[in-house]
Amino acid sequence: MNKKLKTVLQYLSLIILTVSLLWLSLRGLQVGEGENKADFLWQAWQKSKKSYLILMAVTVMISHVIRAERWRMLLNPTGNHITFVGSFLSLLTGYLVNLAVPRGGEVSRCYNLYQLEKTPVEVSFGTVVVERIIDVICLVTLIAISFIVEWTKLKAFIDSLNIPTQSGSPSVSPWTILVVLGIIGFVAAIYLLRKNKKLKKIIDGFKEGLLAVFRLKNKALFIFYSISIWLLYFIMSYFVLKAFAETEQLGLSAVVTLFAIGSIAMAAPLPGGAGSYHTLVPLGLVMLYNLPQADAIAFVFIFHGWQTFIQILGGVVSLIISYLIIRWKSRQQK
Repeated sequence: MNKKLKTVLQYLSLIILTVSLLWLSLRGLQVGEGENKADFLWQAWQKSKKSYLILMAVTVMISHVIRAERWRMLLNPTGNHITFVGSFLSLLTGYLVNLAVPRGGEVSRCYNLYQLEKTPVEVSFGTVVVERIIDVICLVTLIAISFIVEWTKLKAFIDSLNIPTQSGSPSVSPWTILVVLGIIGFVAAIYLLRKNKKLKKIIDGFKEGLLAVFRLKNKALFIFYSISIWLLYFIMSYFVLKAFAETEQLGLSAVVTLFAIGSIAMAAPLPGGAGSYHTLVPLGLVMLYNLPQADAIAFVFIFHGWQTFIQILGGVVSLIISYLIIRWKSRQQK
């Protein structure tokens, strides 16, 4: 199959899956007689406490500032001393691309940084891989802590997702699926690394970026930045719960639980986690905290929509500023 066609079909399938999950989520939104679903969501938005949503937006931007500074710090040992502005603009541009192309933001932010700072893409991409490894470690650690703190509720939620194989057949446990997928993914990664020469060449190309973390002058500060980013994500979840009358009384234990469920949902390779987040999180709110299904769905749609709006706004502004800077530098060189 043609490589370009294969890529198009892959993204098309992701879009179809996203739309299907969003449709399934909205289908469960039951509203009163004479009221449509759009009006119900709009009323939920109007009743939300905007002060907490603004605090959430501020928290998100602070996390982006720290992440941009961490990336700049990670690139220094490679001999590429980039500006904070270049790092920040490229990061937000990458988030914007991620909304359209799952995982495409990593490459686009490196290319944007090259346009701004002339940093080799393969080197900056190597540091992005390091960032992703660190983020996965932080995420797994926080999810593990969440399961320890709220083990009973989270275990009940996971167990409730049993998937029936056929009518009358025993269900398949999600725990089994997770283990099997993990083993398959590991074996596939080893196979690709050993057989794909092109992939080997790419890995060798950004080796310097990968090893940059071991040459950091201030490793303690790097660790502090990494922990701070994820703590800010946690605080962001708390602000969102406080923004709605239906969820403000749930408490910190609910933040822990929903953070774990939401993190798992956002890990799905879908544009901005759309679909998977709208399916799993409302289910958790209904099952674990007895929240009415309509309120749970409205909460998630507004939360995710507001977060997406912040990413779009920040990304578009960053893209415009990047373009103006690149154009100005191009004129200066003539």
